[in-house]
Amino acid sequence: MRPVKEVLESENIAIFGASRDSLKPGALLIATLQENHFKGRIAGINPRGGEFRGVPFYQTIEDVPFDVDLASMIIPPAAVPEALRACARKGVKGVVISSEGFSESGDAGRAIQEEIRTILRDADMRGFGPNTLGLVNTETGLTTSYFANRNMVTPGSVGFAAQSGIFVGALLMHMGAYPVYRISKGLGLGNKVDVDESDALEYFAGDEQTRIIGMYLEDIRDGRRFFEAARKAVQQKPVILLKGGRSEAGGQATISHTASMALNDAVLDGVLRQAGVLRAKKIDEMLFMIMGFQWAPLPRGNRIAIVSFSGAQGILSIDRASEVGLELACFTPDTMDRLATVISSVSKRKNPVDTYPDMNVHGFEKTSLSILEALLDDEGVDGIFFISFAAYDTDQLRPVAKMIRKRKKKPVFVSLLGDPGQESLHRALLMEQEIPVFDYPETAIEVFARMWHYAKHTAGSG
Repeated sequence: MRPVKEVLESENIAIFGASRDSLKPGALLIATLQENHFKGRIAGINPRGGEFRGVPFYQTIEDVPFDVDLASMIIPPAAVPEALRACARKGVKGVVISSEGFSESGDAGRAIQEEIRTILRDADMRGFGPNTLGLVNTETGLTTSYFANRNMVTPGSVGFAAQSGIFVGALLMHMGAYPVYRISKGLGLGNKVDVDESDALEYFAGDEQTRIIGMYLEDIRDGRRFFEAARKAVQQKPVILLKGGRSEAGGQATISHTASMALNDAVLDGVLRQAGVLRAKKIDEMLFMIMGFQWAPLPRGNRIAIVSFSGAQGILSIDRASEVGLELACFTPDTMDRLATVISSVSKRKNPVDTYPDMNVHGFEKTSLSILEALLDDEGVDGIFFISFAAYDTDQLRPVAKMIRKRKKKPVFVSLLGDPGQESLHRALLMEQEIPVFDYPETAIEVFARMWHYAKHTAGSG
């Protein structure tokens, strides 16, 4: 079959269902492509002809006076097979079928979907969907998602594939609002009439713009092929999977959503661990992992240092660390001596380091910089968790943040707690400096552990 890469690099697009009504999807997609600076040629396909925003409509794709690489189909299911045959005669490389009402809707829709599968295979066209918003390529501004805004097509480094349409559109819109989560390419799989999760993994593994692979799946079509594709992809970049349908009730819901059959979750867990795929069970868990991999180096070991203004948060962090296989680092004599310059009590200089009340004596900036610089220099510390009370002025936090960013020799994760308004200001500053920041230290601990497991897996398999 034709490589998915050829479709993602399409230079021209035809839109079946193009409309002059600015509120309809076929018009919204034209506007989206233009507003996001897609440089290729656009043709509308509408039997009644017309034009929208300077884009001419043709009665059939065969009337389009230039080669067409990609076709977007926003038309009723019954009209899709004949449209695909016309695409085949035109030499189209790939199609995105956004319409719903195929195998997820019953026997009639299932029959149309099987007809589509046959046409695609015989014509060597790649097909995405049905039931998907389709593609985003932030390198070229190409998209078939009429919901895409400027943030969604601003280049990033997360390759994301999803089996759901509207959900991934909303998720990518959310992710695009934060530079750390912005995507490189987005692939909507929908009902997976052709392109599936294994195709997506193989594509992302070879895509230079993509540094991290994220996926939302409800089923896996070919388990053996997926395992091999995942195992190879993991050796090059992290793969994070958010899986829907983990419960019996959720599994039943996937059947009506994308006609997916549920998998045995315990079996899937084992396969993912063996392949080195990192599994997320919640959206925020996936996003926090992406942040960790984006903004911190991989841990060299599992020995951590905890710095906290609160004994309670230090203890809770130790509890979670022990549950996920991390150990408290033992500080060198030199580190202890350096800590003594700002921490008066010997017991509070031990791991976890307790900054209160000495921070009131030396000030936030001096205390924080002295502690963090000593721990960054300690070869027995593989990662640092800095738990701060969000009450200090951001001007005092800025030099600390700049030092952490400058000295990225090991992961430094920050957690803030306090007044929500101050938390927001501190978090914005840390994100501006590309420092991983978390609401709660236990979450930071979990992300570090997943990064450590990934580092071990790739080192052991390489």
